[in-house]
Amino acid sequence: MIATIVRRTTGIGATAMIAADRQLSPDRQRDKRGLSRGSIWASLWLVALLGCAAETTKTASQSPPPPPAPGAARVWFLRGWDAPSGQGYVYGAIPIIYANGAQLGEIPTGTEFFRDFRPGTYKFTVQPYGLPTSQSLTAQLAAGTQTYIQVQWTASWEFGYPEADFSFAPNTFVINTMSPQVAQAYLPTLTNLGQR
Repeated sequence: MIATIVRRTTGIGATAMIAADRQLSPDRQRDKRGLSRGSIWASLWLVALLGCAAETTKTASQSPPPPPAPGAARVWFLRGWDAPSGQGYVYGAIPIIYANGAQLGEIPTGTEFFRDFRPGTYKFTVQPYGLPTSQSLTAQLAAGTQTYIQVQWTASWEFGYPEADFSFAPNTFVINTMSPQVAQAYLPTLTNLGQR
């Protein structure tokens, strides 16, 4: 790269630098708007990466869910952002939720969905994706009520398995109830998948 620098003093004594006879290497050449090839490629990569980013919160344009059907009980299923555990594959796992042995739907990380049930007693389970457990949640659903159930990634030593290091993957998914107050604060941070 060859450049000749000329100094010129303005009327108030400040110094300005003017580049003259500038020759740039081919990889540093600029187009007519003054953009280098590198900055154009960097901009394109940035746009591509931002376009691939998942939306992590609800948008204001999403309409609120319809009210529960008359005589039905509504159950909300939530899966927040799993606690960091050193096991990156947990974020990609999409466990299935079951009610009385029947599949309700998959629940990816950072999502929620709801389902209306007839009043009665239901046994909820979740696909473990780790060591199997007999963990389940039995809920008595009454007409006009709303119940909140959370899927969590939990250490399987809590279910009688011996402790192991993270390379052994000693954890599993479990299903637990969540208080309505905590759930109402948590729901706006999740993506609503609607009714399942």
